Amino acid sequence: MTGPLNGLRVVDLTQVLSGPFCTMVLADLGADVVKVEPPQGDVSRAWGPHPAAAGGAPVEGGYGGYFASVNRNKRGVVLDLKTEEGRAGLHRLLDGADAVVENYRVGVMERLGLDYETLHARHPRLVYVCVRGFGDPRTGAGPYATWPAFDIVAQAMGGLMGITGSDADHPTKVGPGVGDIFPGVLAAVGLLAAVRHAERTGEGQLVDVAMYDAVLSLCERVVYQQSITGVPPRPQGNTHPLLCPYGVVATGDGFVTVAAPSDHHWRLLTELIGSPGLGTDARYATNEDRLSRAGEVYRHIEAWSRALTTEGVVQVLGGRIPCGPVASAADILDDPHARARQMLVDLPHPGGSTVTVAGAPIKFTATPTPPFRPAPLLGQHTDEVLGARATGATGGAGRGAAEGTDG
Repeated sequence: MTGPLNGLRVVDLTQVLSGPFCTMVLADLGADVVKVEPPQGDVSRAWGPHPAAAGGAPVEGGYGGYFASVNRNKRGVVLDLKTEEGRAGLHRLLDGADAVVENYRVGVMERLGLDYETLHARHPRLVYVCVRGFGDPRTGAGPYATWPAFDIVAQAMGGLMGITGSDADHPTKVGPGVGDIFPGVLAAVGLLAAVRHAERTGEGQLVDVAMYDAVLSLCERVVYQQSITGVPPRPQGNTHPLLCPYGVVATGDGFVTVAAPSDHHWRLLTELIGSPGLGTDARYATNEDRLSRAGEVYRHIEAWSRALTTEGVVQVLGGRIPCGPVASAADILDDPHARARQMLVDLPHPGGSTVTVAGAPIKFTATPTPPFRPAPLLGQHTDEVLGARATGATGGAGRGAAEGTDG
């Protein structure tokens, strides 16, 4: 592997999404990520969709699109951490590692004898990263510390659903799993910061990211709004509580986002839509004025936009007013910009087909992102990483991942 993180070794004990997304970010940037799975594999291997396998035969161990997307660029080994042999194999991996990442619920690693204190005593330079629903008690013992969590729970309790939806009576989950993905990104940042500290001091440490905390930080606006106004922010559809116009408007065949909250952009927008008088109208002179008459503002814009196609609206506003069409996944796969930015990457699927996954959004000039490799088959690199006599590769199925992990 090449890339800016070439030489960084990360042992990945994670499953499902929050932890795998964290280690995927690092692997995309060139880190050597070794994914350790139990004998039954990461539970997300079974989650679809599943491309038709060659000859109709399923891929051994499972290889759904969910798993293929967020476990690319990693090497995969199988270890049964419930056995002494499996734990010994893990310690061999950790001897040469910079960091380990896990997203088990509170207490699981302690029961395995692989808790932070045990690993720190044996591997003092090792950075130990955990992603949990409500955090690790070592950094702050909240009342929900032992609760399990998935994306939707973090979105709900962290404040995101409380400001998302058509109105206060219809709180809505955000489409992508940001309750898992954003904590994963923050965990990657925390890991790199702690590795930097370990390089300077020789001291590893615990890095703790709670899904609840991460979503709350993502919703930072609600905190200061509540603090200053004393009024809880509520869902209000596709407009903004503080900026206008800043929302979605209908076209003749779809929808376009338009953001012109500054007075300069507002005046330019009114000229482009053929209503320059609105730009000098005292009723809409400032952002605050427009907010107080937001319904009128959007009706004026839509009186123009509904007479055009989405493409027509973008042709008029694009490059001058911040705007963009509301795109479907099919639209994105056909978008030349996404291909030009390497944000659509085609990977071979072991069933004989090809799967397109989202690319790496961080770009470099001196250390470009290395070519993507497909996610590993179950145990594909066990011999390569641990040697032909890798231990603990078989054993009881143990506790299900959905019960024992967060996100």
